Amino acid sequence: MTADAIRKQITAVPFHPFKLHTADGRAIGVFARDFALVSPLGLTVDVYQPDDSHDIIDTSLIASISFTAPANAA
Repeated sequence: MTADAIRKQITAVPFHPFKLHTADGRAIGVFARDFALVSPLGLTVDVYQPDDSHDIIDTSLIASISFTAPANAA
């Protein structure tokens, strides 16, 4: 996954929550645009959780991004 692809999802209008899936099988939720930041060189992504815990992830280890359908989707 490229840093630009991740930035695109963080800055999307409207924003839709998503999960970053890492090569080691973790799924890290991004609940709001203010909860994630791609480093200036695009080497890492810092993702905060509602409880203020956070993960710093090597961008090259992010395998995919997934989205959950809204509850009212048919």
